Amino acid sequence: MQRGSERLSFNTRLVLLAGFGGLLLLMALAGVDAIRNLTQIQSNNDEIRQDFLARNRVLNQLRGDVYLSGTYVRDYVLDPAPGNAEEHRTSLNLLRHEIDFLMARYVKVIGPVEAKPLARLEDELAKYWKVLDPVFQWTPDERRDRGYAFLESEVFPRRMTMLRIADQIAALNEEQAREGNRRVGVLFQDFEHRLSIALGVTLALGLILAGFSMWQILRLEREAEQRYSQLASAQEQMKELSARLVDAQETERKTISRELHDEIGQSLSALLLGLGNLSAAIRRGETAELKGDVESLRGLAENSVAVVRNMALLLRPSMLDDLGLLPALQWQAREVSKRTGMRVDVEADEVSDDLPDDHKTCIYRVAQEALHNASRHSEAKTAKVRVLQEESRLLMTVEDDGKGFDPQREKGMGMLGMHERVTRLGGTFQVQSKHGQGTLVRVTLPLPAFEGKAPVSQGSRLTNRPISSGLM
Repeated sequence: MQRGSERLSFNTRLVLLAGFGGLLLLMALAGVDAIRNLTQIQSNNDEIRQDFLARNRVLNQLRGDVYLSGTYVRDYVLDPAPGNAEEHRTSLNLLRHEIDFLMARYVKVIGPVEAKPLARLEDELAKYWKVLDPVFQWTPDERRDRGYAFLESEVFPRRMTMLRIADQIAALNEEQAREGNRRVGVLFQDFEHRLSIALGVTLALGLILAGFSMWQILRLEREAEQRYSQLASAQEQMKELSARLVDAQETERKTISRELHDEIGQSLSALLLGLGNLSAAIRRGETAELKGDVESLRGLAENSVAVVRNMALLLRPSMLDDLGLLPALQWQAREVSKRTGMRVDVEADEVSDDLPDDHKTCIYRVAQEALHNASRHSEAKTAKVRVLQEESRLLMTVEDDGKGFDPQREKGMGMLGMHERVTRLGGTFQVQSKHGQGTLVRVTLPLPAFEGKAPVSQGSRLTNRPISSGLM
């Protein structure tokens, strides 16, 4: 039982260790995955934002320069002063270089969807500059005569066309930014989904571990309460047993004292008195009646010896040490049969002579107490004692056909004493009984490894019928 309890405790610790370790590992993996996803989302969001801002900044500057180019052309065409016109032309040429630079820069940052409108914008810009090239060769009179018409028919319409294309590119740029935001949103939703699953699994596992831990705690608490109750009950039983043992000791002493006083003392007093009378008769020479007096004194001496022998055998039969367990049980069975009239059978199988003294004494005392209870309390007519020796244990049962009792409620000092004797040797003691169905006492004692086994007999059996003769 102790090994099973240790195995259960080890398995419980293993389950808790694996559970909490798995929970911590799951939380760590969920945390790492969350950090990785958040980093990816933040990186994608920053990349989309930076790309949008870079393209939008170049595109806005490009649109502004295109619009400004029309202003420079207008000022160049309509300004009558030659010096001012040349200044406007110079500004326009500088602006053209800047527009070309911005176009080259924007080509590097555009997306696939912007390639087509950007090509249109490049084509319109090429046509725009090609239309403007002859204007720079006009004389002041030509600029004055043809300027307004040129602006209305060529410059402003082409500028508006390029600005519309730039607006389309800006719209596409914004759409790409929104598409990037949608992708980030999908990543975030996927992250939320995985995080929800991880949190759900973690919470479920945590609840299972919490429930298992609570169950273990409650089980340990119940076991602690049960063991405390058993310990308290055992202490109470020990106190009661100690008190009863003291009472039993005093009772036994009173019985021995009474036997010594009433039987031995009176016999010895009578023997002394008879010896005195015999001595007086010898001195007076009255030898005729000496034979009868000697026989009477001999009877008193024999009776005293028998009483002393009975007392010694009841305390501890010498045959238990001299002859072994089986003869002592057989003698005990005969004594019980003579005193009570109850038939006692003794059966033994493969019982060794080399049993340890503690085991022999325990088996003998338990059998003695069980037969005493059967004859005194259960009103049994027959009883059977069985002893069986196996390789690693010694078994004994005492069964009677008496009126039975409730072992859970009726526990006397004899029952407690038997239990204490057996458990002290590491054995088990069981009592099975019901009212009207007799009683069965079962004892199992573990045997230490020892050599020199010599079985007394195989299938030895002794039946003791009621007898009235003297002792063996």
